[in-house]
Amino acid sequence: MKDLIEAGRVAVIGPIRQELLSGISDPVQFRKLKSALSGFDDLSLRTEHFEKAAEFGNTCRKDGVQGSSIDFLICAVSAAEGWPVFTTDKDFDTYRKYLPIRLF
Repeated sequence: MKDLIEAGRVAVIGPIRQELLSGISDPVQFRKLKSALSGFDDLSLRTEHFEKAAEFGNTCRKDGVQGSSIDFLICAVSAAEGWPVFTTDKDFDTYRKYLPIRLF
């Protein structure tokens, strides 16, 4: 991860920032993570990202695969921008069976 950051190969979208910060109940840890994330600008999301996220959600649900709106938005941005998703969330292994995404 450090090498990716130093090479400028990391992008963040607002919903990822929100998800990361939402999981922290300790105010001190919250401020630390918020400060660490402040070095990353959020990619501006476009209408096409949200439309593709809805399409991806529909595609997966049609095949019985459930996921969150944010997960499908991440997939949509990944596909539209041609970027791999850096995650340890195993749900993305399932999504890539149905969606044109790459995982790092």
